[in-house]
Order: sequence, then C-alpha cells, then structure tokens
Amino acid sequence: MGTAKKGQRFCGREFTAEEVSLIQEVIGTCAGISRTELAHTICELLDWKRPGGGLKATECRELLERLESQGILLLPAKKSVGTIRSQKSITPAGEGQVHCELTGSVEEFAPIEVELVQSREKRQLFRELLSRYHYLGYVLPYGARLQYLGYVSRPRREVVGCIQFSSPAWRMKPRDQWIGWDDGTRGRHLQQVVNNSRFLVLAKIRNLASTLLCCVLKRLRTDWQRHYGVDPWLVETLVNRERFHGGCYRASNFIVLGETSGRGRMDRAHQRHGAEVKTVMVYPLVKDATRRLRDGCGG
Repeated sequence: MGTAKKGQRFCGREFTAEEVSLIQEVIGTCAGISRTELAHTICELLDWKRPGGGLKATECRELLERLESQGILLLPAKKSVGTIRSQKSITPAGEGQVHCELTGSVEEFAPIEVELVQSREKRQLFRELLSRYHYLGYVLPYGARLQYLGYVSRPRREVVGCIQFSSPAWRMKPRDQWIGWDDGTRGRHLQQVVNNSRFLVLAKIRNLASTLLCCVLKRLRTDWQRHYGVDPWLVETLVNRERFHGGCYRASNFIVLGETSGRGRMDRAHQRHGAEVKTVMVYPLVKDATRRLRDGCGG
C-alpha cells in the first residue's frame, strides 16, 4: 500500500496527511472487523460528526473506498448477505405497467398526506416501489437522507408517491453562482441545502405531484432539524431535461437556475461532459435564503 504523503479533501472536510496515516494504521491493526465498524471507529477517532452529534459513517465508508481505489489502503472484503442480494433483484415494471389505477382530479382523493418512512416495513416498501417504477431505480442515497410515502385518503388510504431528500451535490455551478458561493463559503454552509434526489408519482391523478410536493415541503425543515440537527434553508433538485419538463416543480414555485454540465457527481475525469444534462431548480425554505447561505446567519 502507498504512504500518505498528502492530505485528502472529501465531503467538505480536509483530512491532513497525519489523519490519513492514522486511518491506514486503524485499517492495518483492526483486522477482522467490518467496513461499517471501521467507519464508526474512524469517525470517533477523528471526531467526524454531524451537527446533531451523529457519526458521518456513510461518508466515511465512501472515503475509505476512495482511499482504497488510490492504493493507499486495503479494506476487508465486503460481506455477502444472501437476503440482501435477493432483495436487490426487483424486476422493473414493464412499459405501461402501473402500480395504482386511480385517475381523476386530486380533490376527489383528499386529504393528501405524506408520512415519514421510519419502520423497516415502510423502508422496504419505499425501496421496492422505486426499484420497480422509477426509471433510475433505487440506490442508497449519499450521506443524510429522509424518505416519505404519499397517500390518498379516498376511496381508501393508498400509497401514491415516494419522495426522497438527501445530502446536496458538493459543487453545482448554477446553484453556486445564484447563491454567490466561493469554495470556502460553500464548504461552511453546504449542509443548509437538501437535495430532492427521488420523486415518484404512482397514480395518474391531476395535480397530485405538486400537491405531494407542497405537503412534504411544509414539514421538511422540521423533520431534517429533528433528525440531523441542521436547519435547511434551500431545497435543490435536478430534472432530466430529456425526460421531463419539471412542471410540478414549476407549479410549486421552484426557481429554475440553469443546467448542469451533464457529468454527474462521480465524473472527476470529465469524461461524461454533456452526457446527461439536467435542469437545476431550487426552492427556498426560508426568506433571504441566498443571504443566509452566503453569510451563515439565521432568521
């Protein structure tokens, strides 16, 4: 394995060469424990925590895998769990196949409700619905996340939508220019941004999508604060312009900022420029969101 001659920047934090050497030492001396246990151990040693006190174990695992890809360390093999493998083989829905056959206007099915996913059963339902009916499928979100199921109340209570929020993109030119961020300011205040990373509507009910968005945005700030100890001021989302117009976001007062380069989060070699251009939209959760995100001050 290579030596840690220089530091690393990851997820908004600078890791010194000494810290990278400590990570190497932990990996080398803690044989027999899992990657998850290693991530928790390293988070504790480096005091890498969320503002609410929780460990950044998910981000730490990604850091460890990056260091392994660079030849800096060697991680234990991933444990294969039969039940997890079987869960991953969810067959996507075929063309025209629908989960819910309800049609009409949203008023006919009111009240519309959103419920935070917290139980194992609801997490599995959320995952299965995205895997089967969302064109991108289900991928474990990067960093922090909250997931919601949307329901109609009539003729019976039934799931009609899935909405997921997760950690924001580290760098996104239209958003950063709109806020007025440089690299340092973005690093200090990025966690006040939340990404709407999945949105799935399961019924052809008029105005259902914008109604679900309205319901979830009313509670998102409180839920995120309670779970992560961070007060979010802005929601961002990326709409694939080849597939969608983003009408429900526009109807919900999202602001169109521009388009991405099409590279994606992991394209550090700039090999996919223009491959999948997306429209960047944002929704301020507070007044003066841009000022707060530049200055870091509350209300």
